[in-house]
This record gives sequence, structure tokens and C-alpha cells, in this order.
Amino acid sequence: MLRNEEIQTLITAIGAGVAEDFDISKARYHKVVLMADADIDGSHIRTLLLTFFYRQLPELVKSGYVYIAQPPLFRADIGKERRYVKDEAELRRIEAENEGRKIEVNRFKGLGEMDWQELGHTTMAPESRSLLQVSVEDAAIADQVFSTLMGDDVEARRTFIQGNAKDVRFLDI
Repeated sequence: MLRNEEIQTLITAIGAGVAEDFDISKARYHKVVLMADADIDGSHIRTLLLTFFYRQLPELVKSGYVYIAQPPLFRADIGKERRYVKDEAELRRIEAENEGRKIEVNRFKGLGEMDWQELGHTTMAPESRSLLQVSVEDAAIADQVFSTLMGDDVEARRTFIQGNAKDVRFLDI
């Protein structure tokens, strides 16, 4: 993983080293924002990155420097009003609140489907974006899931998949 070009670029950009050579006082940034698609593929990418930060740059997480951008999964146009919606549960709530009104819904397959103004407004602009600060507990959970799904313990992986399969709603095949 540490030989990966993108990971090396990330380590260089942060400027604080890695693993036992990490020095938080050398960090160039006090806010590292992970931005990935709002779908399941983006979730996998976030899990990989959180695992990397937790294992290789734990002081960055402990110091509260790591954040997750919350891009919308849907855009809902209700009459002339445009709303950006983070997940299906919020979309269902909006539909219930606006029962009888015409709602045009667009599901984003990824950040690349938004034009630059939408991406800027919903995900990048500090005054309108939504960020989640990553805690050590969040990173530890990501590390545990990653280890379960990618580790050598086949029985643990099978148990995890069977226990969570009922929660899968959209599966890209």
C-alpha cells in the first residue's frame, strides 16, 4: 500500500511522514477532507482511506484533522425549489412531506455527474458543504471492517456478509 503512487502523493502533501516516522507538528494541513462518491463504491474508498489513516497516520485522526465530505446522493426538484439529498431515507422523508406534489429526482452515480457549480456548492464550499469529523472510533470501525473483509479469516468474512446482507439496497453488479 505504501508503494502506491496516490498514497505516496498523499503522504508527501500532508508532510508529516508516515508510521513511526510520523510527526504531527510537521503536518501542513489541519483539515484533510476525504471526498468520494456517495454510493457504495465511494463508501469502499472511504473505508480504505480511513484504514490507511488509522494505521499509518493515527495522530492525524486523534488530533481531529481528518474529515469526510458528505456529497448528496440525490437532487430533488420540487416545483422551483432544488434540494440536495444525502441518502434514500432523507429522500423518502421529503417525498412524504411533499405528497401530491411533482418531485423530479436525479440520483448521482458519482461526483463526476455534477457540474462544477453543483459540486462546489454541495461538497466544497465551506459555507454550504457538510463535513463529518472522523473520530478514532470511526477509524477503528473502518479498520475492523477492512480487516474482516480483506483478511485471511474466511469464516469471519462469511459471518459479516451474512449478517449485513439484509441491509444491502443497491448493489452494482
